[in-house]
Amino acid sequence: MPIITLRFIVLYLSMKYITNNMSFPEVSEASEEGLLAVGGDLSAHRLLEAYRLGIFPWFSEEEPILWWSPDPRFVLFPEKLKVSKSMKQILRKADYEVTLNKDFKAVITACSLLKRAGQEGTWITKNMLEAYIQLHHLGYAKSVEVWKKGTLVAGLYGIDLNNGVFCGESMFTKESNASKVGFITFIQKTNYKLIDCQVYTQHLESLGAEDITRQEFLKYLKND
Repeated sequence: MPIITLRFIVLYLSMKYITNNMSFPEVSEASEEGLLAVGGDLSAHRLLEAYRLGIFPWFSEEEPILWWSPDPRFVLFPEKLKVSKSMKQILRKADYEVTLNKDFKAVITACSLLKRAGQEGTWITKNMLEAYIQLHHLGYAKSVEVWKKGTLVAGLYGIDLNNGVFCGESMFTKESNASKVGFITFIQKTNYKLIDCQVYTQHLESLGAEDITRQEFLKYLKND
């Protein structure tokens, strides 16, 4: 049995199990890794409740639903977006067309099929995919598409909480820098006060993302 699975078993034993009718525990009860609770469902109501409380689901196909609220939180303030000289040149060339909500299903499906280093399967399970498509139909889940000569080559999706915060979930790319084109264009063309990137990645750090405390992040969710 992989060590990572053994570690999660230990975490499961110390986490609060929730049923479909139970509320989330206080985020301060999360483990050092950020794991808060196990169980529940992926209904639109549950997912929106989670995001509004600074919680998000993240689990593999063989695991139960895991809910996370890490501290610190990795975020990007749009005014701190970093665009390198080489990226500015790529953006000026206009080789790509960037659209919003043109094909959400294609974007989330491409993200679910993407092979990621250190992961045997996908965390975007069939149930997750269906849940976020429902949120899209309700107007909360949004996608960014990057096209080249009519072909979808990159994209990203996330949750718009209608309070100035966009919770990024996943992105994919089939061409070098194409996902950056979509991400940068999305930020420059919208008016969000904060982009939630959830956990650290070197890719997003290069674009200006940084850690803030969970307490500070929650203030942005409450529009304080």
